[in-house]
Amino acid sequence: MPNSFVVDAKLRVGSPDRARELAVFATAVAGGSFSAAGRALGLTPSAVSRTIDRIEARLGVRLMVRTTRLLTLTAEGQAYLGAARRILADLDDAERQIADQGAPRGRLRVSAAFSHGRLLIVPLLGEFARLYPHILVDISLSDAIADIAGGQADVAIRFGLLPDSPLTARRIGETGRVIVASPDYLARCGTPGIPEDLHDHNCLNFNFRRAEPVWPFRKDGRDYALTVQGNVEANNGETLGQLARDGVGITRVGRFSVAEDLAAGRLVPLLEAFNPGDAEQIHAVFLGGANLPARVRVFVDYIASRLR
Repeated sequence: MPNSFVVDAKLRVGSPDRARELAVFATAVAGGSFSAAGRALGLTPSAVSRTIDRIEARLGVRLMVRTTRLLTLTAEGQAYLGAARRILADLDDAERQIADQGAPRGRLRVSAAFSHGRLLIVPLLGEFARLYPHILVDISLSDAIADIAGGQADVAIRFGLLPDSPLTARRIGETGRVIVASPDYLARCGTPGIPEDLHDHNCLNFNFRRAEPVWPFRKDGRDYALTVQGNVEANNGETLGQLARDGVGITRVGRFSVAEDLAAGRLVPLLEAFNPGDAEQIHAVFLGGANLPARVRVFVDYIASRLR
């Protein structure tokens, strides 16, 4: 039995450029006239008209009714338009996938929490840009949750437990929490020796709706939560760390957000003997599947390798 692809190829030798014909037809319908299609494609109106005539002659049907002011599709024209759009979209997808395999390219929208993004993600972007110069990284730092399925981002960096969703999540790290205060604050207000001493201190907390004014502790092998109070709240750990560094009070934040201050002695870790060791996992979240763009794949691979 002869190869059907070879037979089809032989039959089409010398045939017109079908893809270009489809593009001309679809553009004429979208523009509403041969003149508009000609302007969009760099053709004369007569060239557009000849292309449509050639398609109709080959198919043996009328695809559109033309007047001096209006193009109206026949039933056959409607069916041909749907097929044309699908074929052109498939061609675009095929070329984009092949191009991505050769050199990942295109706009990559990344959403990250403010503190984590500024301290850990943004410093990685310089090397990433050098490795992948054809990818345009569009990064937004916000503690609001980006709607990936709704098209607000291609990749989001998220902390903690993830809700059930059709998204793909890849673990890229984790962070523990630490209670800190400045040496100045401790000199003025005293150093808490046990968690209950925090009742006598100004405890700076998060203002997220899901955040509760309690801090977890472990004492004598038992986990428990202690209610704390303070006169300042903020939506990110970097701000709380700065307030603690300025002597405003004591705070409990992700260790990554105060790592430099701890190393420099500008902040002091407190109550480490009672730290429950609760760590938040960090994930890169994105739409997975067979059509995952190469730009998303290489970015997730890159940050996972660097953050771990």
